[in-house]
Amino acid sequence: MSNDPHAAPPSPDSDAMLVQRTLAGEMRAYELLVIKYQRRVERLIGRMVRDTDLVQDIAQETFIRAYRALAQFRGDAQFYTWLYRIAVNTAKKQLMELKRDPLVFQSQLKSGEDDETSAPERELNVSVADTETPEAVLASKEIALAVNEAMEALPEELRMAITLREIEGLSYEDIAQALDCPIGTVRSRIFRAREAISNRIKPMLDRQIGKRW
Repeated sequence: MSNDPHAAPPSPDSDAMLVQRTLAGEMRAYELLVIKYQRRVERLIGRMVRDTDLVQDIAQETFIRAYRALAQFRGDAQFYTWLYRIAVNTAKKQLMELKRDPLVFQSQLKSGEDDETSAPERELNVSVADTETPEAVLASKEIALAVNEAMEALPEELRMAITLREIEGLSYEDIAQALDCPIGTVRSRIFRAREAISNRIKPMLDRQIGKRW
């Protein structure tokens, strides 16, 4: 909290105030937090769990767990960073349970094959040409698909780090808090993830550049 007597008071709809209002018994305040972060939490979980129904279930469980643990939130981190950490842990727990049942796990994998919500062109704005010719659009989609496949092929710790950085836009500090690891580890994971993705799509980009010239 700022010690500046001239500083403006926090907005009643700021995360910190919504948390305080929730703890004071105002359920509407927590509903506002859910509305604010539901899509972002679902998008994050969608990077770990491909089944759309499971994504929604895990997101709901995330917000339930966050509500129950809200009194433990001390404001040392941003609320969404704290919430993302709960989402990641909840998704990991769900994945571990799925892997104990091979039939359920295989069903989950198959159901995610055509999941439009994970389409890379909706998350990654990849442009390979200045004009939107049919060839350029096709090339852009191919590269976006390759980027998405490269991300899916990453080890989980690299995939989560690069997702939080490039798609969610979190700072290195926030990612370190969300993933509960040192900031140096975050930087290393993001570097390795970018390198792996670059190595996978560089041949495609080289071919496209060659075609343009």
